[in-house]
Amino acid sequence: MSVPPPAAPAPLAGGPAGPAALRPLLDTVLTALTTGARDRSGPLPAGGPAHTAAQLHRAAHPLLPATGSGPHEALRALVHALAAGAADPAHPHCTAHLHCPPLAVAAAADLAASALNPSMDSWDQAPAASALEDALTRTLAAEIFPDAAHPDALITTGGTESNQLALLLAREKHAHHGPLQLVVGANAHHSLTRAAWLLGLPEPVVVPAPSGTLDPAALDQALTQLHRPTLVAATAGTTDTGQIDPLPDIADLCRHHRAGLHVDAAYGGPLLFSPTHRHLLTGLDRADTLTLDLHKLGWQPVAAGILAVPDTTALAPLAHQADYLNADDDTDAGLPDLLGRSLRTTRRPDALKIAVTLKALGRDGLADLVDRTLAAARHLADLIEKHPGLELHDRPTLTTVLFRPTRATDDDIAHLRRRLLQQGRAVLGRTRAAGRLWLKATLLNPHTTPDDLENLLDHVLSHYTPAHPERHTHR
Repeated sequence: MSVPPPAAPAPLAGGPAGPAALRPLLDTVLTALTTGARDRSGPLPAGGPAHTAAQLHRAAHPLLPATGSGPHEALRALVHALAAGAADPAHPHCTAHLHCPPLAVAAAADLAASALNPSMDSWDQAPAASALEDALTRTLAAEIFPDAAHPDALITTGGTESNQLALLLAREKHAHHGPLQLVVGANAHHSLTRAAWLLGLPEPVVVPAPSGTLDPAALDQALTQLHRPTLVAATAGTTDTGQIDPLPDIADLCRHHRAGLHVDAAYGGPLLFSPTHRHLLTGLDRADTLTLDLHKLGWQPVAAGILAVPDTTALAPLAHQADYLNADDDTDAGLPDLLGRSLRTTRRPDALKIAVTLKALGRDGLADLVDRTLAAARHLADLIEKHPGLELHDRPTLTTVLFRPTRATDDDIAHLRRRLLQQGRAVLGRTRAAGRLWLKATLLNPHTTPDDLENLLDHVLSHYTPAHPERHTHR
């Protein structure tokens, strides 16, 4: 009696046979993405969290069967369910957060990164990928610090990791001179305060930002009163309003008071690619460390963060040795040492998608995307200003637009936002400014049209119902 040969193991994505194994699976994935988006039909699924979870559970169950369903059925079911239940940043009415629609070319590059699966913690796991990362980080660092002799940058998971690394580098620089004191504006990103806590630093000094940007006079007063090593964190693109701190004034104060300067340009940094708008970042190159996120106004799949420094020697505190990854004799023999390029050990080759995007689009293509997106935000502000039933908080600096129905209460705003989410009509954020709650549209889609923006406002007005109509008389 013959014994049937054992079934072949599931195919791999890499190796000579990998592309052939991937090709039919990709067709299944792309079909499922299409059918899922069609079933969703809007920027997010209607019905709210419970309905979405129930739909997903039906598609996923059983998630660990005794006998598998096979790759095509698993991909078809789960990719379709994920797409049908997605908040799709490519939809022009999905505007709540700094959550960008990724470029197709970047997503395609990310597939290659996943298939090859380099691990960026030793050269023998990522020979070409480590060389590409080195080229990319030095290119981006030179763009940020054009007059520096030896600028450098690290790839991170985003602004939170970059900000934490910036504080770590500043702490180590002043380790022999007492605890580092972080000084932030009231408009600063929450990750800075959290990083100070994680690193055991004193509670940050918070400087007022009455107009949405850090007040230089208040900063001067705070720095005058401090007598310890100090790091000032400025913001180029606040999360709530998209405003940019007065970077030249802050840099002058830091130099006068001998304080370090970190600039969180996670949001606004890509304006450097635009000749039309890069003047808004004047003074950025005076930072000691700088955060940049290309999964915001860089249209990259998450994650694509950068921490840049004007001199590569600033990264020396990150040096670390593990004999199985960067033995001294291997390093002396010329194998690149990658452990000092991150606090993480295993990490993806996120440099690939960024490098492909830069090469594919060039400066002109990137500038066009930035300019289109900022123009859309200005057009949305124009529409709001002209509409008697809407109120604009302020003209946008970047791509964030705050607005609200005229005379709405804060409760009205909160209920309206949730109603739009529940019905799957629009994904708008919320933020508090000037003592009131506002709807927040953060535009990151360069394909957004004027009609898309008019339809978005129509959704807002048609779903707006005052919670207490008696408070809205004489409108």
